[in-house]
Amino acid sequence: MQPFAFTGRIRAATHADLDRVAVLLDAYRQFYAKSADLPKAHAFLADRFARADSHILLAIQGNGGAVGFAQLFPALCSVAAKPYGVLYDLYVSPEVRRLGVASALLQAARDVAETQAWSRLELSTAHSNLAAQSLYESMGWQHDTVFRNYRLDLAG
Repeated sequence: MQPFAFTGRIRAATHADLDRVAVLLDAYRQFYAKSADLPKAHAFLADRFARADSHILLAIQGNGGAVGFAQLFPALCSVAAKPYGVLYDLYVSPEVRRLGVASALLQAARDVAETQAWSRLELSTAHSNLAAQSLYESMGWQHDTVFRNYRLDLAG
């Protein structure tokens, strides 16, 4: 577990938070070597809010500043015949890393999953992101050694 507990709050983001979450999403995309593109992040999130097809959690400091976010998408497992969730995005601003923000967002993501009656949560992270892997494992997440994941990139 992390040595500090986040003293801010985690809440569901609303359309009114669009600009603040877009800044965080743009920084997250840059972390994964994408070019800065705030309009793209803004448009993507605006579509999520319009379609209501994801759960976006926002970490707010005591001073009201947005310092992190998580985004979950619902999915279905035909083998288990149950819904589950994919924690696709988790980002914490560099200046507040290792202060418990990510732990608080992960707990809030778990709370969403339980409220939605999802059977599990899944996430992926870069092989090189050892700090994140350590955090996930400290919070009970297990590295999948049964399945190998593949992807097929399509144009567009």
